[in-house]
Amino acid sequence: MSAGTGGARDGTAAEPGAGRARAAEPTVKCLVWDLDDTLWDGVALEGDAPEPFPAAVRAVRALDRRGVLHAVASRGEHAVAAAHLAAHGLDTLFTVLEVGWGAKSGAVERIAAELDIGLDTVAFIDNDAVERAEVAAALPDVRCYRAHEAELLTSYAEFTPRFVTQESARRRDLYRTERRRKAAEAEHTGVPAAFLASLDLVLTVRRATGADLARAHELTVRTHQLNTTGRTFGPDELRRLCEDPGHEVLVAGLTDRFGSYGTIGLAVTSLRDDATVLELLLMSCRVMSRGVGAVLIDHIVARSLAAGRRPVAEFVPTGVNRQMLVTLRFAGFEVVEDAGDRITLAVDPDAPPPARKHPVRVVTP
Repeated sequence: MSAGTGGARDGTAAEPGAGRARAAEPTVKCLVWDLDDTLWDGVALEGDAPEPFPAAVRAVRALDRRGVLHAVASRGEHAVAAAHLAAHGLDTLFTVLEVGWGAKSGAVERIAAELDIGLDTVAFIDNDAVERAEVAAALPDVRCYRAHEAELLTSYAEFTPRFVTQESARRRDLYRTERRRKAAEAEHTGVPAAFLASLDLVLTVRRATGADLARAHELTVRTHQLNTTGRTFGPDELRRLCEDPGHEVLVAGLTDRFGSYGTIGLAVTSLRDDATVLELLLMSCRVMSRGVGAVLIDHIVARSLAAGRRPVAEFVPTGVNRQMLVTLRFAGFEVVEDAGDRITLAVDPDAPPPARKHPVRVVTP
C-alpha cells in the first residue's frame, strides 16, 4: 500500500496508519471506493440490502467538505450499485461511478483520466487485499487503504489540506457541472471551435484580495500541468506580494452558460522599470481544454506592453508542465536564456505578436 513513514506500496496488509503519505507526496484529490464490504456491509448484487458503514459515510462527508472528490471502482452491476447509493442518499457525493467486472486498476485509471488529475493524487480503498495489491502493482502512484481505515482517513496528512476554501467545499459540484459540459460537448455535431463559442466563456481577471489568498495558495499546491515554475506561495507570502508595489498578484475566474468554474488561474508578476516578469502563472487543469491559459497570457502581455514594459516569463521544467512552455511560445515568448533547469523567455516589444482571437471574453473589474 501507499506508504507513510516506512510503509509499503504493495497493497498488502499493514498496521493502521500505514496509509499515511510521505511529506513529499501530494494531497489526495480523489478517493476511489470499493462498495461491497467497504462502503457498505454486504453485497448489493445479492439482494441483501446492505447498510452503509456509518464510519465510511462520515469519512465520505467529511472529506467532501475538505474538497476531496469521491469515485467508485467496484465489482457488480452499474444500475444496482447506483440505485443502492441513491437509496441511501449517497449518489450525489460520488463524481464518477466505475462498476463492472474488469480490473479495478483500469477503473481507477479511467477515473483519473475523466477527472483530469494525476494518479499520484488518487487514493483507493478496498476491503480485499488482492484488489489492493492489483491496483498497487498496476498503478504504483496510487495510494491504497484497507476498508477499516475509513474512520482514520480524516486524520491522515494526505487527506488534510492546509486550507479549506470556497472552491474546496464546492469542488464536487464544480466537477459534476463539468460532466454536464462534457455531455453537451459529446452531443455537439459541429466543429470544436463552434462548441467553445457556444459556451459564452467569460474570464474575469482582477487583483487578488485577502479573501483570495487561501484559494491562490491552494492553486499553487494543487496545479502542476499548466504551471510555469511549480513555485508554491503560502497565504502570508501572497499577502506580502499583494501589498508590495513591485509585484502584482492576479486571480482569474471563469464562467460559461453552465455556471461558474470558480477561481481557476493565478499570475504573480514582478513589476520592474523596463519589464514585467512573470514569476508564476498557472491554470487549473479543469479548464485545459478551454484555452484560457493562452487568454490570460495574452492579457498580461498586452498590459505589459501598454505600460511600456517588456513581457518576460520564467519557466522551470517539472516533468509535467511542458504544455505551459508550448503555450508561452505560441504567445510570442522566445527563449533568451536556457540554463537547463530554468528557462527565461521574453516578448520582443519592437515586434509584438499579433492579437489573437479567443472564444473567451475578458473582464477586468
